[in-house]
Amino acid sequence: MNSPSVKAGSATLLVIAKEPVPGRVKTRLTPPYTPEEAAALAEAALTDTLHTVLQVPARRRILVLDGAPGPWLPTGFEVLPQTDGGLDERLAAAFEHCDSGPALLVGMDTPQLTPHLLAGVGCDGHDAWFGPAADGGFWALGFADPVSGGALVRGVPMSVGHTGAVQRRRLEAAGLTVGDLPMLRDVDTAADAASVVTSCPPGSRFAAVLASLAETVR
Repeated sequence: MNSPSVKAGSATLLVIAKEPVPGRVKTRLTPPYTPEEAAALAEAALTDTLHTVLQVPARRRILVLDGAPGPWLPTGFEVLPQTDGGLDERLAAAFEHCDSGPALLVGMDTPQLTPHLLAGVGCDGHDAWFGPAADGGFWALGFADPVSGGALVRGVPMSVGHTGAVQRRRLEAAGLTVGDLPMLRDVDTAADAASVVTSCPPGSRFAAVLASLAETVR
């Protein structure tokens, strides 16, 4: 079922994130990084993501946060707390917070994200949008009808190698037309960080922090 085209900038953009607290974020970066260094990289990636989203025309911008906002949060975002439950429940609830109109959700793990990658989402007539991640998950997911779409996320096994494949099959099985976004690599490990930084745009906070920590890698 094709959704009618909507005006550019009418989509809701959501970022789901965890407060960058040492010991709670990016634990797979330790070692070689300390918990404090891993949190600094997480904060930089989150900040880059938020500022990228600010450059994309949108009807609403929402940060769905586990934790408390900090000085890294720019103006222009509504902040909603994540619900309890597994990641599938939290993603579904984030979509169900949206009102009418398309919505796209991204994570905080792709600091190489650029506004160009999100161009056209919400105004190209698709029912859903899907951005696969190199580790088998996904970095972006969107629905023309997010309130109904949230149900298609519940029950998807998260953080396993076939998460993305299961989620995309769910979209197709529901009869949705899917707009595919480019594959990106999440930053989970030091190797991921080294790979991703080469694709970060100029002025990337993530690239600057990674460079400043280079001498600490053993």
